[in-house]
Amino acid sequence: MTLFITFEGPEGSGKTTMIQMIAEALKDTHEVVVTREPGGIPISEKIRDILLANDNEMDARTEALLFAAARRQHLVEKVVPALKEGKVVLCDRFIDSSLAYQGYARGLGVESIMQINQFAIGDWMPDLTIYLKLAPEAGLKRIQDNDRTSNRLDKETLAFHKDVVSGYNELSENYPERIKLVDADREIEDVFKDTYHIVEKYLNHRGD
Repeated sequence: MTLFITFEGPEGSGKTTMIQMIAEALKDTHEVVVTREPGGIPISEKIRDILLANDNEMDARTEALLFAAARRQHLVEKVVPALKEGKVVLCDRFIDSSLAYQGYARGLGVESIMQINQFAIGDWMPDLTIYLKLAPEAGLKRIQDNDRTSNRLDKETLAFHKDVVSGYNELSENYPERIKLVDADREIEDVFKDTYHIVEKYLNHRGD
C-alpha cells in the first residue's frame, strides 16, 4: 500500500505551510518525504525556473508539456523510490494542478491534459489529495500581504485564477473518494486540525 498524499489549491491557499505542519505531526510515527511540483529534484527545479520566470511568455501547450516533463522526472527519481521504501510522501501539487491550471484555466481541455499526464506518470496517482479551497481574491491578497515575490502564474488575471478554482471544485466533485476538500479561509490551526483528521483517518484505514 503506497502512501502518496498530495496538496492542491489556488495561489496563496497555504499548501506549503500545511505540508510542513502535517510532516511535523507525522514525524514520530512515519518516515516522511516532503517535496513539491514543479521541482523536488535538480532537473525539475530547472524546469520550474523556466515555467515561473516572469519574463517568459509561453504557449499554453508548451507550458503543459513542461509541467508534465518535470512531473515525470520528479516521479521516477524521487517519489516512486520513496514510496517503494514505504515512506509517506507529501507533495505540494501533482496532476490535479495541471488539470485545473492548463486543462480548465488555459482552456486546453481536461481530457487532453489527462492524456499528456497519463503518459508521464503511468499508474502513479495520489492515494489521497487535500484540496485547500480558497477564493482567488483571498489567496492573491495573502501573497501580497506576505510580501512573497510574485511569479508568472501569480500575475495572471483574476478571471484566470477564478477558472483555476472552478477547475479544482469540479475535480473535487468528480473524484470525491480521493480529493478531500478543506476550507482554507480560516485560522491556520483550524485548517490544520481538519487536514490532520483527514490524513490520520486515511493512514489508519489504508489497509481496510
